[in-house]
Amino acid sequence: MAIDRKRIVNWIAAEIMPHEKSVRAWLRRLKVNQDEIDDLIQEAYCNLAGLERIDHIVCPDRYFFLTARNLLNDKRRRAKVIRFEGLAEMDSLDMTSDDPSPERIISARREWEAVARVIRSLPSRCRRVFELRKVHGMSQKLIAQQLNISESAVENEGVKGMRLILQALRDDTGAESPDWLQVKNDRYRNRSRH
Repeated sequence: MAIDRKRIVNWIAAEIMPHEKSVRAWLRRLKVNQDEIDDLIQEAYCNLAGLERIDHIVCPDRYFFLTARNLLNDKRRRAKVIRFEGLAEMDSLDMTSDDPSPERIISARREWEAVARVIRSLPSRCRRVFELRKVHGMSQKLIAQQLNISESAVENEGVKGMRLILQALRDDTGAESPDWLQVKNDRYRNRSRH
């Protein structure tokens, strides 16, 4: 039996197209965006025009709604499936993140291990003052009371500890002292001469 395309096209024009407005309103109530609605309607028309026969369709409006609903469900189902091509494209994108890279984490751990090793090598009182001040955030006054030494001794031990740590790290890396440290050291030297 030959497909009567002209009959199917006429049937779509007479029996389906009058219901387009209702199908569009129904899709809007489902919160489908306008571009997607246009695509679904167009695809529904294409599917209906591709039918081999239409005699089995008793309620054309219901059939149009069901076609649109099935297309929407298929589209949503496909959207949930991860396409491998998409994953490959995502790998090639330059995705920046605030999280440190694995290399930066390893580098930071190595730096911390080097600093911890130097802190452990400080003279006993100097190490204790440095840890209480810089690691635990205690005030000079509290440290002086806890260690039974003067506040100026706490300050001197803190500066000495910082200088020894930076010197050891500079010796390890061959780096120059930062400018801010040089200024601070110059101020300390000038203050201690007066």
